[in-house]
Amino acid sequence: VQLQASGGGLVQAGGSLRLSCVASGINIGLYTMNWYRQAPGKQRELVAGVTITKPDRTHYADSVKGRFTISRDNSKNAVYMQMNSLQPEDTAIYYCNAKLPFSTTQSYWGQGTLVTVSS
Repeated sequence: VQLQASGGGLVQAGGSLRLSCVASGINIGLYTMNWYRQAPGKQRELVAGVTITKPDRTHYADSVKGRFTISRDNSKNAVYMQMNSLQPEDTAIYYCNAKLPFSTTQSYWGQGTLVTVSS
């Protein structure tokens, strides 16, 4: 199983980025897809998630509500996160995660993509 995250980079405060995560080896249609982030010196935190229900149900950390939007395209086996109005505190490595509902073991991680927001 591989989750390939991309789309990170350096952006000024107020700017936007779109992260992508393409999966191989699993059918993401069966998985809750999440984006986590880890800032220097801080614990990894859940940023956003999208369930397998129809229609999609999404949830966000309070710190990103109204600025970030997670979406999935099961036909491309991919999940995305549009990040707008980026702030320096959004600087972190962003990780894609696929978790099989009701399973404690089937959870997969991508390698992370670095987002740096300058003030």
